[in-house]
Formats: sequence, structure tokens, C-alpha cells
Amino acid sequence: MSRKFLSLTLFPAAVLAASCAVAAVGDNAEGQVDLEAGSPFVATSFGTFAEPWALAFEPGTGVIFLTEKAGTARFVDPATRRLGTVTGMPQVAYGGQGGLGDFAFAPDYETSRTVYLSWAQAADGDARRAVVGRGQLVCEEADACEVVGLTEIWRQEPAIDSPGHFSHKITFSPDGQHLFIASGERMQGDPAQDLGTNLGKIVRLNLDGTPAAGNPFTDQASPTNQIWSYGHRNIYGLHFDASGQLWDLEHGPRGGDELNVVAAGSNYGWPVRSNGNDYDGDDIPDHTADDGFTKPAISWNPVIAPGDFVFYHGALFADWQGQALIANLGSQTIVRVVTDAEAGTATEAARYRMPRRLRDIAEAADGSLWVVEDGGNGRLLHLTPRH
Repeated sequence: MSRKFLSLTLFPAAVLAASCAVAAVGDNAEGQVDLEAGSPFVATSFGTFAEPWALAFEPGTGVIFLTEKAGTARFVDPATRRLGTVTGMPQVAYGGQGGLGDFAFAPDYETSRTVYLSWAQAADGDARRAVVGRGQLVCEEADACEVVGLTEIWRQEPAIDSPGHFSHKITFSPDGQHLFIASGERMQGDPAQDLGTNLGKIVRLNLDGTPAAGNPFTDQASPTNQIWSYGHRNIYGLHFDASGQLWDLEHGPRGGDELNVVAAGSNYGWPVRSNGNDYDGDDIPDHTADDGFTKPAISWNPVIAPGDFVFYHGALFADWQGQALIANLGSQTIVRVVTDAEAGTATEAARYRMPRRLRDIAEAADGSLWVVEDGGNGRLLHLTPRH
């Protein structure tokens, strides 16, 4: 696939017209960003976006694709600062925590050009659900790409009259054979323990969205045969570490954000157990050794309100290899966590203050980090080491 780009420096009017949500230079939209004294990062802004939700690197090119919550998508070439639009997006149910969600490149993308998207979809009345679809990414114009043939392959069941907890994060198994989707419990609580729904679950599917063989409840009817793990609340991070172990990162209520080692058939306790309390102050029993639920590797109280996380693999921050880096909304930090998958434990190692709420984080091929801020003018920031 060839892609011709317009240079932002040579053709600013054309590029800004094609990517109207990206702010012009000035007002700290582009250029170096001040961080607190002692930060390990130098931060450079690559422009602002309208409620950005997820970012992903295109394999082979390193171009960054970003979704915006209201239903639009953009791309940025870090090497040249060239910008463009992505059309072919689905109609989304925008509002509350809902809208356009994740953007993921298929394991065989370089030959298939297949991408996966998640979004909130309107159902009967005021009900909504999260769905996942896939299509092919075609980039034949200088400043535009298109997702063609986008087809829904998975949906939350049932749809719920609720504005939140869609989760709908996407990841693939290290062997490229399976699709994992985080499915929030839609602010309902009890469905997370109900194996007759796929709410409050992590599901494991074939790449076409059908239930995968070998799932814990594979002999039962759909959607139960999709379920990999359950008892989850609102998952905003879903990633495999270098050893091939799956982890999830989820929001607790008032307290109790947690990072979990995800194992087939495991029950993580929500809403029966949580290391936080309900928003009205009512107590939720904390996890105990004998409660029968899988315990968090680490939990936070007060909350960090996570956006997403990565397991770091690069050489630029060599001392952090194998550790989790969590971009946070509530605490406006990047939290660095040392994990031990075999023991099922994790320990916070450091916190790095950032200027604003962070929605997503990703690692580039060169080991540098990229984060995107939350909100109407969320900046795309490139983080490199401060020497």
C-alpha cells in the first residue's frame, strides 16, 4: 500500500482543512510542553484533537491513528507531522462514556489491511451497547484514508439504558489467532456475575468474532461460550506482557482501581468484592484470602482513574523494560508498575505528574512513548528521555 502525504509545513491550509479537529500551531498546540521539575520525560505536542479516545501505530509505517469520541478518526505521521482524516467510521451513540472507541490493526494487517474498531451503538429506545467491527483500511489519497467494508462481528448482550462502562478495548493473542475484547458491566453491577450475559466480562473470540474453541464455557449457548473471565467492572486496559500473560486494568468505584492477571475461567469479584466503596459511601467487602475470587495484583485507593497502559519493551527507558506504564485520567500521572505474573502481584514504582488528564498511551518502534490527553482539546504528546 502506498500513501502520499501533504507536508504540514509546506501546505498548512490544505492539511488543516482536511483535519479540522487538529489545532493550528500556537497556544501550546505544538512544540515543547512544560513538565514538572524532575520528570524523566521531554514532552513535545503534535497538535490537539477532539475528545481523543485511542491511538494505535500502523505496522510498517509508524503512522499514528487516533479515534475521536464523537465518531471521527485522524492519522498523524510522526516523522513529518503530516495529518489526515479517516472516513468510513460507523454511526456511534455519542454521549456519556459512549462514542467511537478502540482502533486496532489485525495481526496480519500488512497483508490483509484489516483493522478492528469498537464503538457504542444505539439500540431500542434509550438502550446502548458496545460493538466491534472490522474492515479494510485503504489509503489512496494524500491526506485521507478510508475503512471500507466495515462489518459488525461482536456485540454486548443485552443492550442497557446506561451511558457508561462500555470498556470495548481490543487486543490480540501473541500468536495472532484470537481476539480479546473487554466488555464493561454498563454501570449495572450484577451482570458481571451473570454467565448468561457478556457484560462485565473479557471475551475470547476467533478473528471473525465467533466464539473460540477452548473457552471455559464453550459447551454453552452464546454469549456464555464467548466468556474468558468475569466479575469485571469497567476495563480500560487489556494487554499481554512479554511472557504472553494477559492483564487487565479497570476502574473501581470510590477506590479500588485494579490491575489483574487474567486467567481463563477466573472470577474477579465485582460487585460482590471490591477494594473500594460505592459512590454513596456504602461499604463493599474488600477481597479476602478465602473469598473464592481472584485478587487484584494491585489496587489503588484513592483511585488513579486509569486511561490505558502498556508493557514497556524499548531501550530508551532501558531500566523500565517489562514494566507497566499506566496513563491516568484522575491523577493526571503516568504510573510505573513492576509486575510479577507468576506470583500474581504488582508494585507501584513511581508516579510522573503530567499537565492534564491522559486518555491513552502507546510505545513507538524506537522505544519512545506517545500519550494523548483527554477532552475537547486533547494534545498528542511525544515523550522522550530527559538527559
